Amino acid sequence: MKNTLTLVLFLSLLSSPIIAADFQKVTPEDVGMSSERLARIIPYMEHFVESGELAGVQTLIARDGKVVHFDQVGKLNLETGERLQEDSLFRIYSMTKPIASTAAMILYEEGYFQLNDPVEKYLPEFKGAQVLIDGQLVDTNHPFTIRELMSHTAGLTYGIFGNTPVDQKYQAAIWEKGLGFKESIKDLDDLVDVMGTLPLQYQPGEQWVYSLSVDVLGALIERVADQPLDEFLAERIFKPLGMVDTFFQVPSDKLRRFGTLHMRSQDNQLMVVDKPETSPYANKVTLFSAGGGLVSTSMDYLRYSQMMLNGGELNGVRIISPTTVDLMTRNQLGVGVKTGFGELPGIEGTLGFGLGFGVATAPQKTGSGSVGEYAWGGAAGTVFWIDPKENLVAILMVQMMQNPIDLRAKFKTLTYQAITKMK
Repeated sequence: MKNTLTLVLFLSLLSSPIIAADFQKVTPEDVGMSSERLARIIPYMEHFVESGELAGVQTLIARDGKVVHFDQVGKLNLETGERLQEDSLFRIYSMTKPIASTAAMILYEEGYFQLNDPVEKYLPEFKGAQVLIDGQLVDTNHPFTIRELMSHTAGLTYGIFGNTPVDQKYQAAIWEKGLGFKESIKDLDDLVDVMGTLPLQYQPGEQWVYSLSVDVLGALIERVADQPLDEFLAERIFKPLGMVDTFFQVPSDKLRRFGTLHMRSQDNQLMVVDKPETSPYANKVTLFSAGGGLVSTSMDYLRYSQMMLNGGELNGVRIISPTTVDLMTRNQLGVGVKTGFGELPGIEGTLGFGLGFGVATAPQKTGSGSVGEYAWGGAAGTVFWIDPKENLVAILMVQMMQNPIDLRAKFKTLTYQAITKMK
């Protein structure tokens, strides 16, 4: 009898394995999804790996707080041939932005600032900022606010995605040719020192332009909290959520789980552009880029995402209020202000931007998804989205700069086609 009970318990664990302390893997049918349809994902991704278009891909889908799909195909390290594993580390680049925005909202909840406060109140480097219009510097109609900073409507730019006169000034003052920050910019204080001398590209609130605004937000967090950003994130988000594999600098004992970064060469072959052993992420990091500096795992990012989907709480640990999650995921753009996502047929008028996320404001005609869904991606092809209506989180991890494959849209289709019961 004892042996029978042991066998039953063992089989039950096999059918419903625990893949982390806080997430259970279940049969997709238990949460209204299809095992057969989810099984289409890996063969589809294998095609890109076998054809040499990608080194490797990892995909994760959770519904109702339970994992229904978590798999990977291909290589972690293109040079050594080491395979991707569940705990592989990825450069998440701009998927850092939602986490940093959440950190700022922790301080907002604690009364350190209001969203309509001028940024210059906390970062006086921006006091007296002017706008460059038709070659002339003119005064702003108002000092840009924290809300505008978080919604990419502050008047700032990135300097690497355009070539306007202001972009050119950013390129000269901030960026090296390899698109890293100049060596003279060693921390966030240095960054805002330089940015404070540059003109704005447009009047605050009048346009949406993807920008270094979240890096400026990181500097604001450091000033207000009187604490380095890496310490604040670790103390207030990573440790409480059990995100043990998310950091700005990869620890030496975890470097074996960190892979190569790739892009296509002129002869259309995959080439390595960043190696773990020589990567800036593996050396001493002093500039904690709130806009793009984190390394993480799929499971860690699921912890963050599920916390947001749960209204700011995970496993009894509350990070922010559900009212704050609601505030962050509302469209913050003014009337007539369009996002920079491309106003294509079937997409126009359906996308807005909240405080750290792109937000679906209306149903799209070109793909599945829900109104209220919020998402963001990273420069190496990573993406995540949170769908409150379908109670779903999906994460794609890949390490491919300037990826010509529309992998994000393909993965999204593969995710939604597996739903058999809508909420």
